[in-house]
Amino acid sequence: MTTNNMNDDSIICPVQKLLKFLSGKLKPEIFRLSIKSPLRFNHLLRQIEGSNKQSLAIALKEFEEMNILEKIVIKRKPLHIEYHLTEKGKSLVPVFEQLEGVMMNKNF
Repeated sequence: MTTNNMNDDSIICPVQKLLKFLSGKLKPEIFRLSIKSPLRFNHLLRQIEGSNKQSLAIALKEFEEMNILEKIVIKRKPLHIEYHLTEKGKSLVPVFEQLEGVMMNKNF
């Protein structure tokens, strides 16, 4: 799913766009990890079971396009790239944590 497909007029509930965006194999895990610390590509490849370079790159690009993660080039040696939560991304943390809490409830 790319963000271009998310301009769908059939979305009825305002939350549906966010839930559709966060659905998928990698995105919930990427977001959860981004809450804890800045992300680096190779670290994510090792952390997320079943991930591959292409799907991870696409997911990170979509997070950037939605202004949830910001890509920052660290120019110190060794040169590397980190992904940080934006203010918009930080505003989603309580919502995400509440969803996690609901799912942790054994009665759900």
